[in-house]
Amino acid sequence: MAGSAKRDAPAPKIMAIASGGGHWIELRRLMPAFADLDVFYVSTDRQADADLPEGRYYAVTNVTRRNRFAFLTLIRELAGIIRRERPTVVISTGAAPGLVGLILARLFCRSRTLWIDTFSHAESITLSGRLARPFCDAWLVQWAHLAKPGGPEYWGEIL
Repeated sequence: MAGSAKRDAPAPKIMAIASGGGHWIELRRLMPAFADLDVFYVSTDRQADADLPEGRYYAVTNVTRRNRFAFLTLIRELAGIIRRERPTVVISTGAAPGLVGLILARLFCRSRTLWIDTFSHAESITLSGRLARPFCDAWLVQWAHLAKPGGPEYWGEIL
C-alpha cells in the first residue's frame, strides 16, 4: 500500500563493556552471540583490540573504589564514547568501568542494560553488581544459589 510502508526497527547498537582480566575473558566468550550485530567494545586493556575480530574498540581508564579521583577521568572518557556511539543496548560482565558505562548509557541514551555478575564471585554478588541493579533491565548471576525472587536471576554461566 502506498504511503503506509512499514518501517523496520533500527538494529540495536551494542556496547559490550568490562574491565580487564577475568571480566574481559567472560565478555569475550559472549562474542558469538554478537555475530552480525553492530557492536563495539570497551575495556581497560590498551591492547585488547589486538585479539578482537573487526569492530570498534575503546580503551578506558581502570578504576577501583580505592582511586576515586580516577573516576572523573573514566566518566569523561565514557561520556565521550557514549555520546559518539549512542548505544541502544549495554552488556557488562563487570567491575567499576562496566558499572559506570552501564549507568551513563542508561541515563543519557535510555539504553537497555544487562549486567552479568562475574563467575569469580561464588559466595556473594559483587559491589558493582549490587550498585548496577537499579539501572538494569536484566540483572544476572552465574551461580544458581545467588539467584533470588526479584533478582538477580540465573540464566546459566559463561565459563
